[in-house]
Amino acid sequence: MIKNIVLTGLMGSGKTTVGRHISDKTDKEFLDTDDLIIQKAGKPISKIFEEDGEPHFRDIESEAILEASQKSGCVISTGGGAVLREENIDNLKKTGVVFYLEASAEELYNRTKGDSSRPLLNTEDPIGVLRRLLVARKPFYETADFKVNTGNKSVEEVSKQILELYQSQARPFA
Repeated sequence: MIKNIVLTGLMGSGKTTVGRHISDKTDKEFLDTDDLIIQKAGKPISKIFEEDGEPHFRDIESEAILEASQKSGCVISTGGGAVLREENIDNLKKTGVVFYLEASAEELYNRTKGDSSRPLLNTEDPIGVLRRLLVARKPFYETADFKVNTGNKSVEEVSKQILELYQSQARPFA
């Protein structure tokens, strides 16, 4: 089985952008678990949070991650909180090499400001929320096989670093 490249990190860390770039560069299927969640629920993530609550969202997210992790040789972008459930981490690691895309709260805010589709940032202090999320989720993110800092780096630089680390694991992305 060809291992997946799995991208984790907080919202705005570059998971989707970098994931699409790697997918284009390697001609491998790109899966965004947020897109799978939207398809499964039939509504935007902000509506799932609003109408059904975060626990229901996390249940659908776990289903989407299980589905994505059963594929082979894909690039998978996960939601920022996907790592909060141990089953998600286990499923992703079984079939993938997991990368934590790290950035500061300020960098994350600059990348996400003005995006009203992020329910956790619809607050008066979004940078404070990002700081708290970074601290709370750090132990979960650090279960990744590799950590890649995305601050002040281009998509090309981050993608190149991920591919080099992935290939160093003697799991050719072919």
